[in-house]
Amino acid sequence: MKIEKLTENKIRVIIPSEELGENHLTVHSLMTRAIETQEIFSEILKKAEKEVDFSTEGCKLLIEAFSSLEDVFVFTITRYLPDTDTKKKKLIAKRKSFHKISDLTICQFENFDIFCEFCKSVKNLHKNIFAKLAKNISLYTWKDSYYLVLRNINTKSEDFNLFYSTLSEFGKLLSYSDHFESKLLEHGKVIIKKNAIDVGIRFFAT
Repeated sequence: MKIEKLTENKIRVIIPSEELGENHLTVHSLMTRAIETQEIFSEILKKAEKEVDFSTEGCKLLIEAFSSLEDVFVFTITRYLPDTDTKKKKLIAKRKSFHKISDLTICQFENFDIFCEFCKSVKNLHKNIFAKLAKNISLYTWKDSYYLVLRNINTKSEDFNLFYSTLSEFGKLLSYSDHFESKLLEHGKVIIKKNAIDVGIRFFAT
């Protein structure tokens, strides 16, 4: 099991399928068997507090599961400040998925800071991963949002699924990307023309 702190209020947990098997669980049972789920999450939260100083005492929690990977189970845990009238911890679990686009993907970030947080999250991935994923990765801005454009995507890359699950945690993957790219080229402003993620890691993921 690997636990990564994405932001002050969000962590990512990566569990290999072998670990689930050792506990006689599958991705499906983890999301449907309430008692076992509560026990496992309790252990994960204890581990997260110890390893990455992620305390959830008195907080509400949102758990998002990514079941797109075949060999690992990835989910994020986001904590929220409790309401003034309750100190009870609340767990909310839901599945989250994304569509794989073979040639072009555009991801929308609400602001530049979120793009920087994304770069921090993928900072420790292999340095050549992004060159293998897409021939060109650019960053545009338009109407107060930022758009990461990945062209000529290699869906056979061994890091494809993990990268996309991480990307969908921070941004919104857009449909009809071909049409939207035309709008960006016409009306948007290019911020980083090439190797946008590498540049973001180098200068903004501090």
